[in-house]
Amino acid sequence: MDGQLDYGLAFVAGLLGSGHCVGMCGSLVSAFFVRLGDAGKGWRPVVAYHGTRIFIYTLVGLIAALLGLALVSTGIIGKAQAVLQILAGIVVIALGLDILGWLPVRLPAIGLPAATARRIFTSAGGRGPVWGAMTGGVMNGLMPCALTLAMAVKASAAPDPLAGAGLLLAFGLGTLPSMVFVSVVFGRLGARLRGLLLKAAALVVIAMGVATILQGARFFQVMLLLPNW
Repeated sequence: MDGQLDYGLAFVAGLLGSGHCVGMCGSLVSAFFVRLGDAGKGWRPVVAYHGTRIFIYTLVGLIAALLGLALVSTGIIGKAQAVLQILAGIVVIALGLDILGWLPVRLPAIGLPAATARRIFTSAGGRGPVWGAMTGGVMNGLMPCALTLAMAVKASAAPDPLAGAGLLLAFGLGTLPSMVFVSVVFGRLGARLRGLLLKAAALVVIAMGVATILQGARFFQVMLLLPNW
């Protein structure tokens, strides 16, 4: 049940965060397909771009979950999955507060440097409608984003790698509607509305962090009842 709730919240966070995606990446995506011209029309470049972008998110979730399990198994942060869940929940809440601007200092952005991503992204169109779109999708997926980072941290506390991958997949699917129709949405979705949607997404992220802490606390209580704990 907790896993299903996590997937649902991740999808909602992606859906609400779509306004932020449009504001941050909309012009890049629009410009990319404009440069492709007639070659960018049809379903193949769109599927290649967004399929690759969501694949990158899913891969990030898989890697985050593997790293989390590795930390637990090596004893770096203790043997209990509960410890990782509680720590991940705290970080996720902090990232949500950072998105809202409620922290005294901004947290550092993690991801491919924006300037590097934009440079590769701009030249991707020369690789052809499909390979170029796939390159653009990779760059889009690796660009620094607090929402994506929050989901990755949450995935690090997943019980297994597939669950971590599924979490980021659900998040990516949530961003899909507005990003697919970004050429239509961009310019019609005002900055104020994008900001409100981003704040709503941040509240969902904070709720996920609280839920993660509660999950970890419940697991910790169970572990205390086990012999030799």
